[in-house]
Amino acid sequence: MTTEDKKPVHLHWGFIGWVAAGGVFGALSRYGLGLVIPSPGAWPLATLLINVSGALALGALLEGLSRRGPDVGSRRVVRLALGTGFLGAYTTYSTLALDAVHLIAGGMAPAAAAYLGASLLGGAAATIVGIWLGARQYKRAVGQEPGMSPADSVGGRQAP
Repeated sequence: MTTEDKKPVHLHWGFIGWVAAGGVFGALSRYGLGLVIPSPGAWPLATLLINVSGALALGALLEGLSRRGPDVGSRRVVRLALGTGFLGAYTTYSTLALDAVHLIAGGMAPAAAAYLGASLLGGAAATIVGIWLGARQYKRAVGQEPGMSPADSVGGRQAP
């Protein structure tokens, strides 16, 4: 093991590059969606949909990766590029806060409360659904259909 291998992940230039590359694409995706999703009545629908879909994707990604083994090798690269980089830049909780402040300053306190509630509860629910989807996808990939125990699954098929 070299001294380079002993450094924390955040000090490896290669890993930093993966996060940065993912972040570029995540930020561009968020910006593009922000342009095409309407804001009905000044309500920040784009930010809500982006944050909730990002929470769903992150829950599925991290659950799927964690079920496949330790955070090393290609799993670490995928986690850093997609999770930390892409989804970290795609989701935008600073914009959520700013949107809420703008709604309140515009005399729309009830809309701000609804927006914050939908964002936070929707994000939490989406994360739970994402975790469930990640677990379900993994079980399918290893041949364990819902309702089967791991002992029932042999080589990707149900045991006789």
